[in-house]
Amino acid sequence: MTDAAEAVTPPQNKQKRDTRAELISAAELCLHQGGYADLSTRRVAEIAGVPLSQIHYHFGSKERLFLALLDHLNEGLLKRQAETFAAPMPLWQRWERACDFLDDDLASGYVRILHEMIAASLSSPEIAKAVRRDLRGWFELLDGLAQEAERRFGGLGPFSAAEVTSLVSAAFLGSETMILLEIESPHVPVRQALRRFGETIRRMEEAAPGS
Repeated sequence: MTDAAEAVTPPQNKQKRDTRAELISAAELCLHQGGYADLSTRRVAEIAGVPLSQIHYHFGSKERLFLALLDHLNEGLLKRQAETFAAPMPLWQRWERACDFLDDDLASGYVRILHEMIAASLSSPEIAKAVRRDLRGWFELLDGLAQEAERRFGGLGPFSAAEVTSLVSAAFLGSETMILLEIESPHVPVRQALRRFGETIRRMEEAAPGS
């Protein structure tokens, strides 16, 4: 009897993992369609094709479902970014890749999901805590790159590596907001300005000792 029970345990666990993944995928689709404010757990369950009770079973609440979605997306993107920043290529080329990733993440919907969660965090301490945790991962990656630039250039002018990290983080988050709000235009060339800064990094790198 014990052997038989153990034999069926793996399929049951697999089913639980599949249901969780299906709910996360359904939540992502719902966010793309209507945003966090108009979202209902009932709609997510309908898209996933499971009873509403499964959301409460796997996540406990609507907030925790979408925090799981944000963590799921963020984990993969952080890994991608870390691999790029660790690549043996000039700093300006890594900046170019970061700009490419911004375009990719806008197209995939990740940027909108992130900013939906940032907006929701203003009225939810639980969401705010999770968003800060996920953003901290990006800040740490950028800080490592800024420290490398500081060593490479023999300093960053009047700025510390931490200050450069703060400015770059604000530039990308602010750019995302402006793009989502459709402020970007020929008169407000947000992405063009970000890429242009890569040229500044290139000139600094080429002028650095030992180049």
